[in-house]
Amino acid sequence: MTTNKALRCPTCRKTVLEKTEDFPFCSDRCRSIDLGKWASGDYKISSPIQDPDLLEELARSNRNRQSNDED
Repeated sequence: MTTNKALRCPTCRKTVLEKTEDFPFCSDRCRSIDLGKWASGDYKISSPIQDPDLLEELARSNRNRQSNDED
């Protein structure tokens, strides 16, 4: 017995089966709308930085920038 995974299209919320050509979207139109939202900046991934090395590098960069602004 094979089960097909079903999700909702992220753009229009229609039910979409995994075997659909445009999965997880219901159509190429919805896929293009979603891509356009990413390209225009409507979607943003915002989460705290967890990498300690990167955090230290950012802190160092900010300190350098602040000391340059004071000069």
